[in-house]
This record gives sequence, structure tokens and C-alpha cells, in this order.
Amino acid sequence: MSSLSYPADQVRRSDYDRFLTAIFAPPAKREPLFALYAFNLEIAKISEVVSEPLIGRMRLQWWRDALDRLDAGLDIAHQVARPLGAAIGAFDLPRTALDSLIDAREYDLERKPPADMTALLAYAEGTGAPLLELALRITRPPGAPTGPLVELARLVGTAWALVGLLRATPFHARQRRLYLPVDLMSAAKVSAGQLFALKPAPGLASVVRFIAEQAARFLDQALPLIGAVPRSGRSPLLLTPLARIYLSDLRQVEWNAFALERRPSRNLLAARLAVHAMTGRF
Repeated sequence: MSSLSYPADQVRRSDYDRFLTAIFAPPAKREPLFALYAFNLEIAKISEVVSEPLIGRMRLQWWRDALDRLDAGLDIAHQVARPLGAAIGAFDLPRTALDSLIDAREYDLERKPPADMTALLAYAEGTGAPLLELALRITRPPGAPTGPLVELARLVGTAWALVGLLRATPFHARQRRLYLPVDLMSAAKVSAGQLFALKPAPGLASVVRFIAEQAARFLDQALPLIGAVPRSGRSPLLLTPLARIYLSDLRQVEWNAFALERRPSRNLLAARLAVHAMTGRF
């Protein structure tokens, strides 16, 4: 793996699921996807490494300014910004979607849990849908319609973000962060303190299940739309079977997110995705 580009290596290390899906993209589309996903990692990790929200906002603003420079045709000597600029130019990626990703990460700096499911869905859509839309624009064959991409990205991207938040519950708890809706937690009689002590109340399972079932509904709604995307452009949508695998894992442990400390075998995941990629069945 030493021959990987910097963006590809970062994605392999920190977002292996998307790294896998990119491997199944046409060769010419892989590096642009890695650049996009590395950009997402850059802005997603800001809240984890800064000590104050103001510093985090300054870093997010750096990326807005970087996009301005790229829009102006200027070069940036940055290991992610430079290849991202190449991807933006090659595939005419819309600035609005890139800005939406940055804006969504402002929420992370507040370190406040979502008040209710509506707020959680807004966050999941903001962090998941624009990224998937951009990825689908990269893999879209020339001349293929863009119409289905936005709705597909909304459904699958939001579902994937919800699944990711559920699976990351133990990680967030160790950071004393909470992304589960306050009203659901209160109704289930689960306190943030219990989560942060890594000793959640039994009611947590009902919260996880409720959110997981919403993610599954989004995936079901997306299924009829996938056929409108040419098979050569579907690799970003391999998040769909991956999400179903992870939802099945949660179901098997009776919705106990803290029982998911061991990840599925990478080789097994790759093999299962290969089947979906070859058959076109999601």
C-alpha cells in the first residue's frame, strides 16, 4: 500500500468503508474520489483536534477560502486541496455541495447533542448527502442524467450517516460527546453520564433501534432509484449494502452499540462488496 497517493492513504486509514467503495470505481475515477473523501476527513476531524470552537471555525474558514482560490484557478500547495481542485475542475463539482459539507461541520464544534430526531436527521443529511452526491457526480458516465443523484444521495447518504453515528457511539462516549437525540434518550431513561461512563442503561437499545429502523427505511426507499444510475457509476452506492451489513450486526447484538467493538473482517467486506459490484444488485 506504500504506492498509494496521500489522499488514498488517508482514506484507507480513516474511512476504510469509502476506500473500499472507491476501489470498485473505474480506475480513472478513483483518485478524484480519494481526494473528495480526504477533504471530508479533513473537515470532519477538526472538532476532534481543536481545543476551542473558535479555532475550529477558523480551520473551516481556511477550507472555504481554499475553495475560493480553487474556483479562481489558483494552485494550493496542500496535499488534499490540490487534488481536490483537480477533481472539482475535471468533474465540474458544484460549490454549493462542498460548502454544505463545511457548513454541516459547524455543528460538531458546538458539542451539543441533537434535541430530537428532526435535528439528528438534519445533521445526518448535511454530513452525508452532499458528499455522496459529489461522489456520484464523479462516477457518473458522460451523458448520464443527474436527476436521480440528488434524491439518491439524500436517502443513502443520510442512512449511512445515521448508521455511522450509531456504530461510533462508544467512540463518541469516550470523547464525552453525544449524537443521540435528547428526547429519545430521556424517554428511554438513559443519561449522557451513563454513556460517558461506558455503562449505558438498558433503554439505550430502544434508542439505537429506532434510529436504525429509520436508516433502513431510507435504504429501502433508495432501492428503486438505483436502477436509474448506470452500473459503471454505482460504486459510491456500495455504501447501501455496507449499511445493511452494519445494521444486521446491530440487530444481532440486540441493538447494543457497545457490543460492536470488533469490526467485520476487511477481507470479508471486500468480498461481499465485490459480489454486489459484479451483479449490480443492492
